[in-house]
Amino acid sequence: MFRFHKALDVITLFHKPSLPSSTRVLNVLKQVSAQASEGATEDQASDHSHQNRVQRSEFELNVTEEPPTSDQLRSILEYVGARRAKDIIDGARDEGDAMRLLKEDSNRFKRPVIVDWNNGRAGEYSSDGRKAESLRAIVIGDSESEILKMVGELPKEETV
Repeated sequence: MFRFHKALDVITLFHKPSLPSSTRVLNVLKQVSAQASEGATEDQASDHSHQNRVQRSEFELNVTEEPPTSDQLRSILEYVGARRAKDIIDGARDEGDAMRLLKEDSNRFKRPVIVDWNNGRAGEYSSDGRKAESLRAIVIGDSESEILKMVGELPKEETV
C-alpha cells in the first residue's frame, strides 16, 4: 500500500491578537493542526478508538494580521456570496463597495476570518448549476463547531 501525497490544504486565519475571539480561534486551529499531524506512534495496548474517529487531515496554517489583498477579498466574497459582504467588510453593501471600503480603511475588515483556499470552490454550485453558498470555505467569527466542521471536511490522502 502506498499513498499519493498531496500538497497540504492552506487555511488562513486573518487574525487580530487584541480580540479575544481571534485568539480563541488561533488556539483552536493550532490544537487541531497539532492533532492532525500526530503520527502513528500509538501504543498498541491502548484504546485509541476515539482518537481514530476524530482524525483529521493535516493542513498548513497561515496566520496573518494583515487584511486580505484585493484578490483575496474577491475570492472570500465569491466563497460567501456578495450579499454577505457586510459580514466581511463593515458597512459594505456588495463586492464593489467592499473593495472600495477596504482600500479606504483596512480596519473595516472584520476579524477573525478563516479561509480554506484549496477547497473554497468545492460545493460552490448546486446540482442544477446555480451558485450555492460554500459553508466550509470560510468561517467568520469564533464558532468552534464551524471551525472543526471546516477542518473535518478537508479531503483525506488517497490510499492505493
